[in-house]
Amino acid sequence: MSHTLDEQLRLAKLGDQEAKTQLVEENAGLVWSIARRYFGRGVDPEDLYQLGCLGFLKAIEGFDPDFGTQFSTYAVPKIAGEIRRFLRDDGAVKVSRSLKERSAAIKMARQRLTAQWNREPTLSELAQELNLTVEEIAEAETATAAAESIHRETGEDGFTLEDVLTEGSMEERLIEQISLREAIGRLPERERLVIDLRYFHGLTQERTAKMIGVSQVQVSRIEKKALQALRTYF
Repeated sequence: MSHTLDEQLRLAKLGDQEAKTQLVEENAGLVWSIARRYFGRGVDPEDLYQLGCLGFLKAIEGFDPDFGTQFSTYAVPKIAGEIRRFLRDDGAVKVSRSLKERSAAIKMARQRLTAQWNREPTLSELAQELNLTVEEIAEAETATAAAESIHRETGEDGFTLEDVLTEGSMEERLIEQISLREAIGRLPERERLVIDLRYFHGLTQERTAKMIGVSQVQVSRIEKKALQALRTYF
């Protein structure tokens, strides 16, 4: 059964999750159009969209037809405000010129060594070649990579990082998806590196093992420990 916008808003304000979901889906274009204004600020586009959705949901809660304005007119500043608040309060990481230059040097060195050795160099070999630490290389590549959505599945078992999130309302899960990236930053360096390579760069356990110079069994153990830690944060 279809509902008018006013009926959807009324149901959503009463806590109807189906009505909220439908409103978000029907207004995804509006949210994306606002999120695009903030591309290039060091935050993944998907995260900006999720923040925009959170602002949209807050608009649903606060909207009153007696305001004499259309809902979309009321929602736009709420969507933009939520994104701006995150960028301001949470200090979105900006990719500096030095990080971009370091990333370019790493890419060139990897290509050169791969051609020279007929295999991809490990992070420790790259670090020695460039006189950098493994952590500095990981930081540069992670900061400049186009990190994919946490909904991306790994090749082995279809697991996604979203699977570490608890079940809950739409609002809770939107907040948790943003918080997940912050939680990853709290992991020990090696665990964070494995999560970055596995879930944001899409590498298999075997390739991750070659990159960091350990066995696949060790990568599996490190990954399992990291995921267990992430679950404790939620």
